[in-house]
Amino acid sequence: MSDAPTPAVAHQQEAVRTGRWVVLAALCATQITGWGVLYYAFPVLAGDITAATGWSAPAITAALSVSQLCAALVGVPVGRWLDRHGPRGVMAAGSLLGVLALLVVATAQHLPLFFTGWVLAGAAMGAVLYPPAFAALTRYYGPDPVRALTVLTLAGGLASTVFAPLTATLAQHLDWRQTYLVLAAILAVVTIPAHWFGLRLPWPPRPAVEAGRVDTHPRHIARSRAFVVLAVTLSLAALTTFAAIINLVPLLEERGLSTQVAAVALGLAGAGQVVGRIGYVRIVRHTSVRTRTVAITLALAATTAVLGVLTTTVALVVGAIVGGMARGIFTLVQATAVTDRWGRRHYGHLTGLLSAPVTITMAFAPFAGAAAAELLGSYTTAFLVLGALATIAAALSFLTIPRTQ
Repeated sequence: MSDAPTPAVAHQQEAVRTGRWVVLAALCATQITGWGVLYYAFPVLAGDITAATGWSAPAITAALSVSQLCAALVGVPVGRWLDRHGPRGVMAAGSLLGVLALLVVATAQHLPLFFTGWVLAGAAMGAVLYPPAFAALTRYYGPDPVRALTVLTLAGGLASTVFAPLTATLAQHLDWRQTYLVLAAILAVVTIPAHWFGLRLPWPPRPAVEAGRVDTHPRHIARSRAFVVLAVTLSLAALTTFAAIINLVPLLEERGLSTQVAAVALGLAGAGQVVGRIGYVRIVRHTSVRTRTVAITLALAATTAVLGVLTTTVALVVGAIVGGMARGIFTLVQATAVTDRWGRRHYGHLTGLLSAPVTITMAFAPFAGAAAAELLGSYTTAFLVLGALATIAAALSFLTIPRTQ
């Protein structure tokens, strides 16, 4: 008897494959736009905002930090919702909220209203950026989501490549408020329809318990040593990553580069993220979870610290690109951290719990980087300290594997 599927089954399988590609394409477009508009535009416009409003640089950077705190708080219920109902409604609503938030930011005439806009933006980020997108692809693509996650992060890595130079170009012709209004329009046109119409594929049922794993409640996993140490490891790495990203332009300006060249370097660092992620599938095939977590975290540490010792323009730009490669690969380490250790069954819930401390750390990262530079006397020394923190994260990552494995 033939094992070939019936025409009806074959048609259904083809429809599912097509639907997955539509989901992946939609999420790629929304991650590029969401990260580019909601996050990477800020470091380019921060100087203009300070100059035009008189608000201090620490104050406006604190607004971005507050947005990350809000994203952390929103991420936990979003993860639980995704596990049960799927991504379409919550991500479309998050896109709409992001547009409204930028309208508030762009029209704020005083600092409290500016902070309000970033609180709303943070709630939007918690519903539309990587963690919910990772959860969606992990469920839709079944037991082998690594390729889909790699494609998604390849696209996401282009966010700064596209939007840092675009934002800088807009800012040459418009003031910062008008620039944010244009970016809000781009966010609305791309992400709201992409999330609503691109995520219509039926939400698959919760995966069965995988062979060799125990169906432990997420709360019990969250209290385990491996989970707690993993949260600390990823948080330290996130502090290094996002403090370096947000403060890369000031570092390069401190070394004598113009703002425009520094913005291009930030964009090229995003391109480096894309290049770094291309080989991740092969890395997974040839390394254990522990080995690749330790090695990639060490690479993140080294590429951050080296920016503190380079001096020439070419070396600094190349260093930014290589640092982007390390950050790009580490994003995939974070995306697969739960499935590598505890499987897919509670991915959304566990990712929400794991992302909360990571996102809180991200919230303090921009301010921490700027404060460290002021305290230590230069961004150069601050980047050396950030590299040391990532080295500690690499040492801790030895302890992130559950004992059952």
